[in-house]
Amino acid sequence: MVAAAAAVFPWGGGSPAWIEVPEKSKSAFLELKRRKVHRYVIFKIDDRREEIIVEKTGGPGESYDDFTASLPADDCRYAVYDLDFVSDDNCRKSKIFFISWSPSVSSIRAKTIYALSRNQFRHELDGVHFEIQATDPDDMDLEVLRDRANRT
Repeated sequence: MVAAAAAVFPWGGGSPAWIEVPEKSKSAFLELKRRKVHRYVIFKIDDRREEIIVEKTGGPGESYDDFTASLPADDCRYAVYDLDFVSDDNCRKSKIFFISWSPSVSSIRAKTIYALSRNQFRHELDGVHFEIQATDPDDMDLEVLRDRANRT
């Protein structure tokens, strides 16, 4: 039995091409969200621009520095990161961030493809608390995430 994949967006010249979100990609997110199997999941659009696939997962013990070091300096990616923190009122909490990584040095084509598919892909991932669009590492500094998480 073949699992159905959700289409994300039409793209292309004369005929639309669809970028799919396969069940494996959705499952990786659910493993992060429900089972805490991953600290983060990094997704990429495959080379044929047909699917959004899992490029890398980080184990529960990996740090935020491990996560940011896994993002390419010159190409776009999507990622989800499960931030554990102690709130201002001294409670342990966890919030999931969707990060759209689009470094300024990446190609215009990659930036366009990732920008066009971002919203619908993000909505495939039910349970994300915050979204960050980053073009520079400072845009997604750990303190930025903590500050956003503490506002809730």
